Amino acid sequence: MKSFLKVMKALSDPSRIKIMKMLQHREMCVCEIHASLGFAQSTASKHLKILEEAGLITFYKDGLWVNYTLADGSSSPFSASLIGNLKHWLEDDPEIKGLIERLPEIQREIICGR
Repeated sequence: MKSFLKVMKALSDPSRIKIMKMLQHREMCVCEIHASLGFAQSTASKHLKILEEAGLITFYKDGLWVNYTLADGSSSPFSASLIGNLKHWLEDDPEIKGLIERLPEIQREIICGR
């Protein structure tokens, strides 16, 4: 039950749903996520930590960058199911569509100046 509740709570926040939808389309660093959603980097980091603890996303380091991606779902059947289903959900939502359309403009080298 604990694992199920952790996944459900992680996806109960609209900002975390948006992060999941963006990560469906490409891996991103925290600076790209906070720039896309317009909130502080610390807020983005908190949301990413909750998603990671629920087994919904994963990260890897590449030099100075920490890249976030969708998890493979192997940590729990609940996360696997929701990752798979979320790929088909909300595709027609105007806010999600706009966010996805703006992704090509979000470039870490410009945002972070590196």
